[in-house]
Amino acid sequence: MLTHAAARALAVLRIATGFVFLWAFLDKTFGLGWSTVSERAWINGGSPTKGFLSSIDVGPFADFFTSIAGAAWADWLFMLGLLGIGLALILGIGLRIAAVAAGLMMAFMWVAEWPLAQTTNSGEPTRSTNPVVDYHVIYGISAAVVALTYAGHTWGLGRWWAKLPFVRKNRWLI
Repeated sequence: MLTHAAARALAVLRIATGFVFLWAFLDKTFGLGWSTVSERAWINGGSPTKGFLSSIDVGPFADFFTSIAGAAWADWLFMLGLLGIGLALILGIGLRIAAVAAGLMMAFMWVAEWPLAQTTNSGEPTRSTNPVVDYHVIYGISAAVVALTYAGHTWGLGRWWAKLPFVRKNRWLI
């Protein structure tokens, strides 16, 4: 059982985590100038995956990730994931699906960055601050926690969503 304060804190965690994903989607789509400049925005023909994935120079999967950098299917999958996860978490609906998707996305990004390595394949320091638990792990755990605690019921549409007939028939949609 959660206290009202704990339920509110989990709602804040849900919304903040959702905003991380939604902001990444918006910045990569429109080039808001934070991590993506306007010229490289998706709507201006840029690739949301090319910059990050083409710079992977560490870990056992570096060749795989650089090989899919800029692929249209990778761009679409990544961007739909960011948008879907962000909206689901902010709205408090479909949190189980969002948690699984966030966990998978963050796991792939963790593997791509390979924080276990201290140096890149070219010998440069990776500047990894923790070889195991980094922000990818924290975001994945956060998404799971808000899904498992029904955090969408507080300051979200979770209660309404759970009462919908198709969600009642398909409980995995909660």
